[in-house]
Parts: sequence; structure tokens; C-alpha cells
Amino acid sequence: MLQKNKVIAAALATTLLVPTMSASAESVSDLKKEKNALDQKKSKISKELQAKKEKIAKAQAEIEKSAKEVSKITVKIQETDNKIEGVEQKIAQTKYEIEKLQKSIEALQKKIDERNEILKERARAMQETGGQVGYIDVLLGSNSFSDFIDRVSAVNEIVNADERIVEEQKADQAKVEEQQNQVKEKLAEQEDRKKELEELKANLKKQQDKKKSALAQMERKQAKLNKERKGLENHYSEVASVSSKVQKKIEAEQRKAAEKARKMAEAAAAKKASAAISTTSNSSSSSSNSSSSASVGSVPTSSSGTWMKPAQGRFTSGFAGRDIGAGAEYHYGIDIANSEGTPIVAAADGVVFRASPLSTYGNVVMITHNINGQTYTSLYAHMSRFGTSVGKTVKKGEVIGYIGSTGRSTGPHVHFEIHIGSWVNQATGAVNPLQYISL
Repeated sequence: MLQKNKVIAAALATTLLVPTMSASAESVSDLKKEKNALDQKKSKISKELQAKKEKIAKAQAEIEKSAKEVSKITVKIQETDNKIEGVEQKIAQTKYEIEKLQKSIEALQKKIDERNEILKERARAMQETGGQVGYIDVLLGSNSFSDFIDRVSAVNEIVNADERIVEEQKADQAKVEEQQNQVKEKLAEQEDRKKELEELKANLKKQQDKKKSALAQMERKQAKLNKERKGLENHYSEVASVSSKVQKKIEAEQRKAAEKARKMAEAAAAKKASAAISTTSNSSSSSSNSSSSASVGSVPTSSSGTWMKPAQGRFTSGFAGRDIGAGAEYHYGIDIANSEGTPIVAAADGVVFRASPLSTYGNVVMITHNINGQTYTSLYAHMSRFGTSVGKTVKKGEVIGYIGSTGRSTGPHVHFEIHIGSWVNQATGAVNPLQYISL
């Protein structure tokens, strides 16, 4: 009986076990299917993500290529500006020389007119006395030999004086003619230079239009890029939020700097005007704008023109100041990446009005510039340390700080902005820095 019960129990166990094993097998199979589906989905997402990254990298490469093209145009514009300045200086110099020659001609003509009067008087006197016969009468009318000698000496002096007057008259007349010819030549040169200046200005306008078009195209690419990488990275925008108290302090600092920059610009303009007219201006003098205190990294070479790039490095992000549907993902400047400690220089002559940490900018320096009567503000963010202080007058190319990654930043770089007018916030007056600098 016991044995029979064991057989029945075993049979029951077998009966119960078979469906359980079948159910487990089905669950494992389903799980494998789900895992395969998830792997495929993950693989698809990974491929899409990789494709998007490649697309972004390609777009970034196109933007960098466009930036280089814009930089080339900027260099050409600066070269044309320099040529225009050179021709204008030559025109001013020639004008000065013409005025000098005309004054000399006037002075010579006055002498010639005065001598003409003397010669007319001499001619009238000779006519009244019968010319040389008058001299003979003078000599024959002497009372003694001594008197005769005195009269001979006097006559000789008069004759010699007449000859000198005539010779001086001839020499001055020749000089007047020579200087008049020089004036004609210089006036002809002036006309040629004016034509050259017109051609240079026309060429400059074409270059500026070409640059404007290239920048607009580049900004469209940058805006599209910003939108594409919005979901992939979060660091692109640099939203600087400041309190009203800090804002008022910045405005007060900037007003002082703006006045100082205006006076500095006026003094520089007066000096330049004086140098253009002066014939003894020292053209060999050259200013070295780079600070000797820089010990880490390399300082960018000071370029011709008013503006220069703020640091050596790789252009990584451009300006996109349009509403592209990404809200705060605007980028109101350009980014130049390099190793920490690379020097940052002033992009133009100006006065420092801010050198301290500020919101997401991290350590930031702001400079006020006065260029041709217009106020500009340049901004340099994410510095590792400062190289200048508030109120200091800085020259283009002078070291003002060093590249870092302070504030909202994912790596060492300088975020560089240019604003027309005073700095109020990121958006106000922000312009693409590549309009002014070349990389």
C-alpha cells in the first residue's frame, strides 16, 4: 500500500511539474524577445544619436570654414582700410606741400613786384638823364681827381646794384615758374590719389557687402546647429542673470569708463591729425601692445585695424542672435577654446569697467571703447584669473586675463561679446564679433 501511494504521488508530481516547466520556457522566450526588441531599439537610438552627432560635427565644420572665410574677408577689409588711410595721409601731406609752395610763390611774387617798381624807377631816371650819358655827366662834373674817383665808385655801385636786381629778378622768376610747375604736378598727383581713394572705397564697400552676406549665412547655419544640438548638450547658452543692484553698479562703473574712453579717443584723434599734416612725423615708431607679463600660452599677434581677436585658440561656437524657437539657447558671442592659462587680450583700446565674477559668465572683464565717437563694449568671460583691474586704460593687444572654465562652462575657453553702446544685458546691442575681428 505504501509503495502504491509512492507511485501515485510520483505520478501526481510529474503531472504538476510538466505545465510549470512549459510556462517557464514560454516566459524566458518572451523575455528574450523583449530583450532583443530593446537591444534593437537601443541600437537604433544609438545609431540615430551617432548620425545626429556626425551631422552636428559636419555643421560645426561648415561653420568653422565659414568663419575662416569671414576672417579672410576681414583681413582684406583691414588691408583696404590701411591703404585708404595711407592714401588719405598722402593727400593731406600733398595738400600741405601745395599750400607751402603757394605761400612761397606769393612771397616770391611780392619780391618780384617790388623789384619791378625799383627797375621802373631806374628806367624813368635813366630816360630823364639820357641813360649812360647821365653817368658821363656825373663823372665829368667832378671838381677834383679825388671827387672823380668817388663818383666812379658810386656809378659802379649803382650799375652793379642794377645788375644784381636784374639777376635776382631772373632767378626768382625762374623759381616761381619751377614752383608753379611743382604745384601743377602735385595737383595732378592729387587727382590720381583721389581716384585711387574712390576705387579703394568702392572695393571696401564690395568687401563689406560680401562679409555681411557671409556672416548672415554663417549665422543661419549656427542657428540651425543650435537647434539640432539642443537635446544633446546643455551648456551652450550662457544666461547671465544679475540683480538690479549689481546692474546699477555696472551702469555707474561704465559711465565713468565711457567718459574716460571718450577723452582718450579725442586725444588719439588729435594726435593722429597732427601727425598726418606734419612733414616730420616719425613713421618708424611702432607700438608693442602685448603685455610682457604674460608667461603662460601665447599672445595673439596684434593685427592692423581697430579690433583684434582676444585669444589664440580654436573657434568652437559662433554668434546666433535670432529667435530660432530654442528660447534661451541664444549665443550672443563667439567661443575660442584653448588650454587653461592662455592669455586673453583687449580687442581694442579702451577702459576697464568690470573685472569680477558675474553670474554664469564666471570671472568676466568688460571694457568700454570709444571708436569714431561711437561707444562699444567688449566682454571676456570664464577667465581662470584676471590680468587687469577696474578703471585701467588698456591698449589693443594688452593682456587682461587668462583662459579658464569658471561660471557655466564645460571646458577652458573665452566667451567673447561685442555690444554697440553700453552693456545692459546679453541681448541688448549684441553684434556678431566676426564683423569686427578676424580669426
